[in-house]
Amino acid sequence: MGQEGTSRSPRSWAEQVYDECAAQLVLYGRALGLGHAEAEDVVHDTFRVLLELRECPREPKFFALRSFRNRALNHRRGLWRRLARELESRRWFEAGDPTSPAEESAMVELTRLPPEQREVIVLRLWHNLTFEEIAHLLGLSPNTAAGRYRYGIARLRRNLQEESHEPHPEPSPRAHRSDPAWLASAPPLPEPETPAV
Repeated sequence: MGQEGTSRSPRSWAEQVYDECAAQLVLYGRALGLGHAEAEDVVHDTFRVLLELRECPREPKFFALRSFRNRALNHRRGLWRRLARELESRRWFEAGDPTSPAEESAMVELTRLPPEQREVIVLRLWHNLTFEEIAHLLGLSPNTAAGRYRYGIARLRRNLQEESHEPHPEPSPRAHRSDPAWLASAPPLPEPETPAV
């Protein structure tokens, strides 16, 4: 993620980051409790502001991710948006037809994770962030980020094994990374006080 700041035009680096990250940012917005349309709006608002920057940030993807997170959390705070989000919470990720009973179980169990664990899992698996990057983004220590991930994955595994009453082989932590449809409705994340970038 580390790219030195340059004097490239804002349009060129912002377009490149948009092309590489927009879909992942929408998914992250969904994990933060936004509806699909809300997440897309925040992505577009984030990149509108990034295009106004005079210089490329030192770490453009991280800067965009951090800016998006701050804007998404601020967006969630509105009363009307909160009401709309509660009505839409049953369709957190527009789940397509699951391909297997195991996928359906994973959808249900992921929604039961504490929001802090769910957020770290999404950042790790869908955004390919390291624990150090996640820690920096969320204002945690890398050990706390790793612990939330580890406990979340262990809880998913345990709950899925208990549900089926038979042991499963240890799943790959990157399984289903490319298909966000296996996530279903989930309670919103807590609202930390974070200023917009």
